Amino acid sequence: MATINDARIVVTTPKEIVMNFIEALNNEHFNIARNYLADDMVFDGVMGSRNGADVYISDMEKMKFKYDIKKAFRNGNHVCLLYDINMNGTTIFTCGWYHIKNNKIKTLKVVFDPRPLLEKSDKK
Repeated sequence: MATINDARIVVTTPKEIVMNFIEALNNEHFNIARNYLADDMVFDGVMGSRNGADVYISDMEKMKFKYDIKKAFRNGNHVCLLYDINMNGTTIFTCGWYHIKNNKIKTLKVVFDPRPLLEKSDKK
């Protein structure tokens, strides 16, 4: 079982790494979330990509998304989450594919239908 003790992280499975990472983001404990990421992690999403854990966490600090996990799957060092993300008052059903290497999140690929966000943006 995984636990968070101060700034030390104890984990045993890729799924626990990802679930604890999401929990830290939801609780806005961005310094703890950062500890789950490889320094050179790569984020690839529908609306853009980011290279590097510090850049990714900086974005997360600004956006403060909240994740409601519906289902989690693990296959070796890969974890897939299906979740709703609250993006500034708009709930988006999303799939995140996480690759774990050396007990850190190395890559994250996210897919979702961006139309609700684009329609909201067009109305401004």
